[in-house]
Amino acid sequence: MNRRVVITGMGVAAPNGVGIPEFTTALQKGISGIQYDQHLADLQFSCQISGTPNISNAVKTACFTDLELRGFDSSGILYGVVAGMEAWKDAGLPVDLNADTDWDSGTIFGSGTSGIDKFRESIYKIDDLQTRRLGSNVVVQTMNSGISAYLGGKLGLGNQVTTNSSACVTGTESILMAYERIKHGLAKRMLAGSTSDSGPYIWAGFDAMRVCTFKHNKDPQHGSRPMSASASGFVPGSGAGALVLEELESALERKATIYAEVLGGHINSGGQRNGGTMTAPNSTAVQRCIKQAIDNAGITARDIDAINGHLTATSKDALEIENWTQALNRKGTDFPFINSLKSMTGHCLSGAGSIETVATVLQLQQDFLFPNLNCEDLHPDITQLISAAKIPQKILYTPVTTIAKASFGFGDVNACIILKKYQSL
Repeated sequence: MNRRVVITGMGVAAPNGVGIPEFTTALQKGISGIQYDQHLADLQFSCQISGTPNISNAVKTACFTDLELRGFDSSGILYGVVAGMEAWKDAGLPVDLNADTDWDSGTIFGSGTSGIDKFRESIYKIDDLQTRRLGSNVVVQTMNSGISAYLGGKLGLGNQVTTNSSACVTGTESILMAYERIKHGLAKRMLAGSTSDSGPYIWAGFDAMRVCTFKHNKDPQHGSRPMSASASGFVPGSGAGALVLEELESALERKATIYAEVLGGHINSGGQRNGGTMTAPNSTAVQRCIKQAIDNAGITARDIDAINGHLTATSKDALEIENWTQALNRKGTDFPFINSLKSMTGHCLSGAGSIETVATVLQLQQDFLFPNLNCEDLHPDITQLISAAKIPQKILYTPVTTIAKASFGFGDVNACIILKKYQSL
């Protein structure tokens, strides 16, 4: 029996907003969270701007005990717990450390790396023969599954508790994995999401690859330019998004708020063949992923009102648009609306897919499309394929019923999820 799966809670720690209310305002007003980063400048990075969530001490102490915060130095776990706890509470679910294990609930919460600053601290202490001074929380802060372990303990989750990792696809993949688990009756609800550490030890490799912009160090908020002719690379970002996915029957029984329905999706890989490499997409695989997501969702390409793309502000943006036109067989004015959150947040790496899915669901729930910033000079290769009117540069209030959200990542991996405004049968 295939069960309907809905979204009943959301949380976010994004560069342009921590918490759903602040994040929603930023989306609707087109507020960028990208700022000058003095640390990157001091380290002589080419790119000296970044997007980093601003987590207040009040938010930290609401999510962690004083003992947990002692020696705590994992930004990815911090962002993930903040977003995950908000989503759980937003769904109207209890946070009670004295309650019994919740066997019906679990989490799939992805990450790229965990506790990179803690790793650095450990290396120095080991080299200085101070291994015993590392403390007792090094392992849980640096193991890749640290984020799901923290959330599992705080929420008493007794179903599957795990961490996935698939580069920029991680967040979208985690949501689809959680969806499948509920759909097939293996759980009633799952906390799905992803997170990414922040800072130079995460971003240095991308700066060395020369895929980050260096032309906007004195003008940070204009630095992230998806679909723009003057785009010169992505802005590094970080943060976390979280969603509670739940069996419809359970959600109705609890009288929970239902944000949207997950219709289905697809995950695949291009195998690094036919133009696909470790860092470049196999277009056949991308198009196949989109088509099979639509088939899995039980809709047609014409049902899609809007797309929340991957669109990183690199040379691959035009290729992504071409892949969408081929997969949907829709071009020009017939193409759906499309936007990229990265114009406001930068590229949040393993956290990107989940943060962007939260933004996608908010658009569905509140009938608006957030603006694409910094693309007044749309790339000519893009406007040859689709109408400029389909790339809103100001907020667009319009009914939206079905949105496709896709992520494409290093390793030639792809994920596409189809989300729909909830309608009772």
